[in-house]
Amino acid sequence: MRVFGWLAAALVLSLATPVMAQEDWDNFKFPEDGFEVNFPGKPKVENITWVSQYRYNLPAKLFSANHGKEQYTVTVVDYRPVLKLGEERAKQCPAGAETCIGTQDGKRGGIIGLGYSKMDIRGAMTFAALKMIQRPGVKTTDMNLQFEQVVEGLFMQLTNADESRTFGYITMHENRLYIFEGTVPKGFPQPALFQSSVGMVDAKGGSIRYNDYYSNAIHGLRQQQPPPFRVDGGPPQTWPPESAITDPNHPAGMDSPSIDAAPGRGAGAGAGAGRGGGR
Repeated sequence: MRVFGWLAAALVLSLATPVMAQEDWDNFKFPEDGFEVNFPGKPKVENITWVSQYRYNLPAKLFSANHGKEQYTVTVVDYRPVLKLGEERAKQCPAGAETCIGTQDGKRGGIIGLGYSKMDIRGAMTFAALKMIQRPGVKTTDMNLQFEQVVEGLFMQLTNADESRTFGYITMHENRLYIFEGTVPKGFPQPALFQSSVGMVDAKGGSIRYNDYYSNAIHGLRQQQPPPFRVDGGPPQTWPPESAITDPNHPAGMDSPSIDAAPGRGAGAGAGAGRGGGR
């Protein structure tokens, strides 16, 4: 769970909230989407499109549930198609345009990724945080690096225009972006039942906990192998090789020498491509 703060908040919530109010809550696991969290009843699920920082249209889902005046949402964005989309965009790029090739070292997409695809993945959490901060009338009161189940993420705390408060947690695991938001009216306790239950699950719904720090920017792109993890407290295991996103230009590793370093191939959107919208 989070390094500090949420355990204390959970204690405050247990003292401030009647027991009956907690009976509606349950832990929900979503193996298809790779996460688990407590919701106040079965959430509504909506398929949406997320426009990434470099203007890739990505499949996403919005999970939502209300508990009285409290609102809880989880947005899940699948960034796994981005490398393939960057490769397709490269076919339309003007010859020799560095701003769309996505390279600074002579390798075809070696560092930045074709169409800035790798940068899009690395910057996904920051982009999501920016979108939250830019909401009308919002004041950011806290933002810091934390982790849940040893998976890196950003903790956000916002005061909204109506003086309600949004407690957010943005994380990324195996190239899927997760945005957890609990919004409570002014004077309500922090939504600790929601926050403290965030976790990742495998394809069978088993709860994942890493033995060491997991950062998607490094491990999701397999620049290093992810650390060992346990599922439901079982023996340590590792992800199989076929679970990684593969870059056809760098079969030995994401930043290995390119098998095709010919110049004049690139991608269609550069560093100044602008930002897209969310939901």
